[in-house]
Amino acid sequence: MIRINLLGQARPKAARKAVPLEATMQIVFAAVAVCLAVLILGITYYQQQRQLNETNKRVSALRAEKASLEQIKQDVERFESQKSVLQQRINVIESLQRNRSGAEELLQMVANTVVRVEDLWLTTLNRSGDTLQIDGVAGSINAVANFITEMKRSGYFDQVEIKGAKENDLQPAVQTFGFSMSAAIAAQKPGQAAPQPAGSQQPPPAAPKGRS
Repeated sequence: MIRINLLGQARPKAARKAVPLEATMQIVFAAVAVCLAVLILGITYYQQQRQLNETNKRVSALRAEKASLEQIKQDVERFESQKSVLQQRINVIESLQRNRSGAEELLQMVANTVVRVEDLWLTTLNRSGDTLQIDGVAGSINAVANFITEMKRSGYFDQVEIKGAKENDLQPAVQTFGFSMSAAIAAQKPGQAAPQPAGSQQPPPAAPKGRS
């Protein structure tokens, strides 16, 4: 519906209501507070995100270091195992070498004693620690007694004891006696100097006397 103003007068404008200043300030303060809150939250989120990224990087680096240390640990354990095996082999070789040298020396000591006795032969020689078990055959009881005497005189053996001696029938045409004995290897061999106590001094040799 169209209205026509026949009076020719301007229509009065509607009056605008004035907004109070306090309400305007509250709105401004609220907007500023919201902006500051958003800004603070943004900064806080950025800092926490950066810390989280750094923490993740440190965790990744620590995991990589742990894996590397685990590999090194496995290598060390493998090397230790190989070292243990090699050390056992070295110990066996050294033990065999010592036993070989000791056996040669022992046989030489026994041989040096046996050659001084006639009509006597050794059939078995066993060593257990520093103790020898000796079995043999002799042409007479005197030969066995002479062998015991020579072992004691040699200085190679101590505690020489006869366990038994009796006639056997290995050679019916020849009288022989089987014997069994034990002896301990002497701690100090002939020709070795006795150890001197700590701090002791040997007196100087006496000067030869000259003619007066």
